[in-house]
Amino acid sequence: MNGKNIINMDLVLEHGLTKDEYQRLLSILKRSPNLIELGIFSVMWSEHCSYKSSRHWLKRLPTKAPWVIQGPGENAGVIDIGGGLAAVFKMESHNHPSFIEPFQGAATGVGGILRDVFTMGARPVANLNALRFGHPDDPRTRHLLSGVIAGIGGYGNCVGIPTVGGECDFHHAYDGNILVNAMTVGIANADKIFYSAAAGVGNPVVYVGSKTGRDGIHGATMASNEFGEDANDKRPSVQVGDPFTEKLLIEACLELMSTNAIVAIQDMGAAGLTSSSVEMASKGGVGLEIDINEIPIREDGMSTYEIMLSESQERMLMVIKPDCEEIAKNIFMKWDLDFAVIGRVTDTQNLILKENDKVVCDIPITPLVSEAPVYERPYKTSSAPLPVPENIAASDLSIEEALLTLIGSPDLCSRRWIWEQYDHMVMADTIQRPGGDAAVIRVHGTKKGLAITTDCTPRYCNANPIEGGRQAIAEAWRNLTATGAQPLAVTDNLNFGNPERPEILGQFVGCIDGMADACKLLDFPVVSGNVSLYNETNGSAILPTPVIGGVGVIDDISHMCKIALPQSSDIILIGETKGHIGASLWLREIGELEVGEPPPVNLHFERLNGDFVRKYIKNSLIGACHDLSGGGLLVALVEMILAGNCGAEVKLDPGKIKLAHYCFGEDQSRYLIATTDANTIIDRADNAGIPVKYLGRSGGNALTVAGHPPISLDKLKNAHEYWFSNYMKTDYSA
Repeated sequence: MNGKNIINMDLVLEHGLTKDEYQRLLSILKRSPNLIELGIFSVMWSEHCSYKSSRHWLKRLPTKAPWVIQGPGENAGVIDIGGGLAAVFKMESHNHPSFIEPFQGAATGVGGILRDVFTMGARPVANLNALRFGHPDDPRTRHLLSGVIAGIGGYGNCVGIPTVGGECDFHHAYDGNILVNAMTVGIANADKIFYSAAAGVGNPVVYVGSKTGRDGIHGATMASNEFGEDANDKRPSVQVGDPFTEKLLIEACLELMSTNAIVAIQDMGAAGLTSSSVEMASKGGVGLEIDINEIPIREDGMSTYEIMLSESQERMLMVIKPDCEEIAKNIFMKWDLDFAVIGRVTDTQNLILKENDKVVCDIPITPLVSEAPVYERPYKTSSAPLPVPENIAASDLSIEEALLTLIGSPDLCSRRWIWEQYDHMVMADTIQRPGGDAAVIRVHGTKKGLAITTDCTPRYCNANPIEGGRQAIAEAWRNLTATGAQPLAVTDNLNFGNPERPEILGQFVGCIDGMADACKLLDFPVVSGNVSLYNETNGSAILPTPVIGGVGVIDDISHMCKIALPQSSDIILIGETKGHIGASLWLREIGELEVGEPPPVNLHFERLNGDFVRKYIKNSLIGACHDLSGGGLLVALVEMILAGNCGAEVKLDPGKIKLAHYCFGEDQSRYLIATTDANTIIDRADNAGIPVKYLGRSGGNALTVAGHPPISLDKLKNAHEYWFSNYMKTDYSA
């Protein structure tokens, strides 16, 4: 079948398999593989595809709720949002490709996550992203930032899906390994969700979309290894995207989905045709026979090995009903896309590939999937961080100096330079734009809104993974709540270093445990996600970064809340302030220290305070709301001031807490709200056992903290607005 056997151990190791894994392969096949079969096993057993180091721990996450239609295990998660509709969403990483080739890496990350969502039968309605770059002084950061933002905007804008939110932070731990996490949300009919399990012996297997080229071969394997000095040599493993073809593919697939022709459908993502065919057959308990000669290709002389491992973009695999071939073909021809019947479903439970009528691959599918390695590697609990010193020179700075420094810092300054490159208004349903706590999209033709956010605080996860995991979930929950939305479910993107190092796996396990705690208490299940490991270069790992994508529903968007501070309103703080500055941005940016425990997350108060705020947003007693996170109380207040172009006069009462700690501490479970009925809010919060403080009134053209000189709106704007534009004008190459 396979001619000369050219497999040796050097070749096995080049494919990313260990000696033990190769022995497992041999026991499954009961013979030596040929090169095609070795390639298929290597990608399916890669970390990126098999989750062999994380699968054991992921089982700790709660994944079910009455509103969950589909949890982890499919292309995307699905939740019921009422009215016969469902939200379909997922987040995935494209970290390694984006470091090597930032424009195409980021662009194809967007394209891939879009396909995961419309594969389920949903029309994509919103994109978000979560980005982490190295220190601004690193000579590569500007190039990577520019390319990634252009790639995200270029793909999303061309395909016509609004990019409505996300986050972008900087830290030297990402100097050698940036993070590009892409999220898409779509809307589908709740009773018409499409799945990927192949069925029906004899049914045709259909390839649609773009032709197959040599781009992206071994992309999944590359994503399953850390970088070394040869990172740039991996450029051929980066895929190349075409957003205009993606748009055609969306429309063609959705049109075909309306005909009842599809039995199963799967995006060709990581590992391309290999993973899509194996996953579809495995889920359906069937076999597939594929004729390589029928696969549309765009390059001469492509081998079966290259065709099966290519990660060319904008491609889908389907099983359709045999009497629907002509209907399907006509739809895809109308949209000027390739359509080819490349095989059929069989009862062999094997993946059989034929080239020129000869069998060139014959692999049993069930053990390829079910006997993939799963490791319970040893892990080490993180050590306690160094304590915060008693006396910090930064405490001597004036409130104005500290505040202006913080709001103008890379992690807290305006992201306008980024989001103005994205079309966030296309489709005309974006009703909260970038810059608030969460984006809000109108569910087209209804009064419902979807609130969407991405959140993570890696400095907390690094200091204490359990608290950091709790806080990532809690902050996503708070950001949705602050818009008036009921948080419903989570997708995650778990970015960590090398899991073979016990201290790194310890971070992963700790974050999972913290996330699980918060998800359970907040009724906020995980319905989809992605694990990205080996994010390090030459043994230097990124900060543990479990990014959370949260989705919630506003039943009536007339009750939606924004962060913009309105004129002539009372300003009230919900939640207790203790002045916690461990692992805070104030400590890092002003005190030049990265020490201390992160703020603890009291999940009881998280739930109590959030439910209270959401209730009174719905009752129209709260006119603006903003959760408190990085930078603390005064930073949150300034963000509300700048969003509303309205000043404020407040009086702070720190008691025994140091003033700087009170102003910039990052205690959790807190919200700033604006209301015209302060007495009612305060009385009801007191009755509910919720800490509440009256701070002052909005109005004027300055921020005035009693006992301190006023800070004009112009000075606040100038400090906040221009870091990105000034940074990107500087040319390191000169």
